[in-house]
Amino acid sequence: MIGRFFGWIYFRISGWRPEGKGPAYDKCVIIAAPHTSNWDLVNMLYLTWALRVDVKWLGKKSIFKFPFGWWMRHLGGIAIDRSKRQNVVSQAADLIKSSKTMCLVVPPEGTRGSGDLWKSGFYHIAREANVPIVLGYLDYSRKRGGYGQAVYPTGDVVADMDKIRTFYRAEMAKFPAMFTVPRLREESPAAEGSQGS
Repeated sequence: MIGRFFGWIYFRISGWRPEGKGPAYDKCVIIAAPHTSNWDLVNMLYLTWALRVDVKWLGKKSIFKFPFGWWMRHLGGIAIDRSKRQNVVSQAADLIKSSKTMCLVVPPEGTRGSGDLWKSGFYHIAREANVPIVLGYLDYSRKRGGYGQAVYPTGDVVADMDKIRTFYRAEMAKFPAMFTVPRLREESPAAEGSQGS
């Protein structure tokens, strides 16, 4: 309740406006994009509070240590042990499958700098957990943020990513020149050949 109040206050003062409603799913993976600025995290958190969306995100165990660990968990953080034999994708998928409700936010661009490819973890987590991918967005050109369509990962990576590519545009980003076009390594001919061998 307090978070929702501050979310609306922040959006009013800053000139931002939330659009629509939160995801209509008990479980999903939410793409957080575009990601070109440190302000993206701040705006994303206030957006989720304003729209009453209880989101979770993954972080290294080290950032959940005293004295700030409680605050990270309060903000929806979940500690992931990267030293375990089980990889992060499987850990995240298992968390979703074992939870009654969970909307897991994943920034596929990884860092706020421009790159050639998106990280594919969001796609594989959603596919393994059998949940939809919701297209979360921050549109700096209009100062609007919200949740777009849902894409169900079918295993046809190119076809699924084509749907995602039609949604995100460089103009949405705070720094359009740093926008990374939504494309996964698995879409390259070399990756397709290795998967088929």
